[in-house]
Amino acid sequence: MAYKDIPKSVRQFMDEITAKCGEEHADWAANFSAAFANTLLTTVKRHEDGTTFLLTGDIPAMWLRDSTAQVRPYLVIAKEDEDLASMISGLVKKQFEYINIDPYANAFNEEANGAGHQSDHTEMNDWIWERKYEIDSLCYPIQLAYLLYKNTGRTDQLNDSFVEGIKKALHVFKTEQDHNQSPYTFERDTTRKEDTLVNDGRGSAVAPTGMTWSGFRPSDDACQYGYLVPSNMFAVVVLGYIEEIFTNILTEETSSKAILEEAKRLKEDIQKGIEDYALTKNQQGETIYAYEVDGLGNASIMDDSNVPNLIAAPYLGYCSTTDEQYLATRKTLLSKENPYFYEGKYAKGIGSSHTPENYIWPIALAMEGMTTEDKEEKKRILDLLVATDAGTHLMHEGFDVDDPNNYTREWFSWANMMFCELVMDYFDIRVAK
Repeated sequence: MAYKDIPKSVRQFMDEITAKCGEEHADWAANFSAAFANTLLTTVKRHEDGTTFLLTGDIPAMWLRDSTAQVRPYLVIAKEDEDLASMISGLVKKQFEYINIDPYANAFNEEANGAGHQSDHTEMNDWIWERKYEIDSLCYPIQLAYLLYKNTGRTDQLNDSFVEGIKKALHVFKTEQDHNQSPYTFERDTTRKEDTLVNDGRGSAVAPTGMTWSGFRPSDDACQYGYLVPSNMFAVVVLGYIEEIFTNILTEETSSKAILEEAKRLKEDIQKGIEDYALTKNQQGETIYAYEVDGLGNASIMDDSNVPNLIAAPYLGYCSTTDEQYLATRKTLLSKENPYFYEGKYAKGIGSSHTPENYIWPIALAMEGMTTEDKEEKKRILDLLVATDAGTHLMHEGFDVDDPNNYTREWFSWANMMFCELVMDYFDIRVAK
């Protein structure tokens, strides 16, 4: 069952945002209303068993990462709308069902229909659309389960499937601290090198650092070096969520003590790994966070549009927007030293290896806006986003900085909701963390 009509609470919230925008920002309001309604009306599929499946947009599959970001802004009104909260709870339940099928997979089919990349050389099954292992695919569902509790007090999503999924996620994080001992490999028959792992599907060489390995970035592109720093930052945050959940809520679980101990150990290991291995020097000789490292001395200075990225560290809850290390990193990433920072006739911002050169992403622009305290900078970015939507009133994946009418993906729900969250942020309406 999909939404046929916009729920009353959602319509009222859209009206509230429209009123706040007023005449001065009427274009923000138009795009906000279009995007905020679009996700509910086009991507949400509620099943009879109480679970929720979310299409990513123009691909008929559900990504664990995208689906969390797609509903996150609704959390601010879910406390007042029990049915909306149930829809989000149903999504968490679906996410953990999938994690229990395979914690290494990033995207799943609505049914066991064998759709997707079944010819990939890895352990596929009919439920899996794609099996690119990404740390954030495990982090996002944990984040959503926690934020739903934090914003509504709801705990039915923290069921037996959740507990089993947490055990599997912790096991994978632990296993991938020494990827040389991991059973995971991935190869795709393709000419696009970003879609497959080198070294017989194991990825480039790494040495143990305390951090946990990731095969792919949140762009679904292969990591150059195996320790993806922003995803490890995200892991530190969600391991803290696990500690809180099993300390304050799931205290009667027979496995609570073991889960708590493992989450605490992993959080400390990964944080120390970031401190010991994830720092590098920029061209000015300043110490900044690298995007990826391998524990063997190699590091990349860059950022990608997809979240988690380094720009998003305060948004994820890893550090504050005034942290000196973060600010030095941010300044570097919003400059030509980042090979994916593009500037053109109409816009400037961060793009991705996933899209053509000189294409920047609304997701990255929105994140840039949500990680600054400068209200005028937030306004500049919102004005830019509505001016570069190619007249669609919706966000796209990426667009050409010299011609916004050239863009990728007509329909991309994650980008729509990131725009909405930035509008909300401008008016000081934020999801409780």
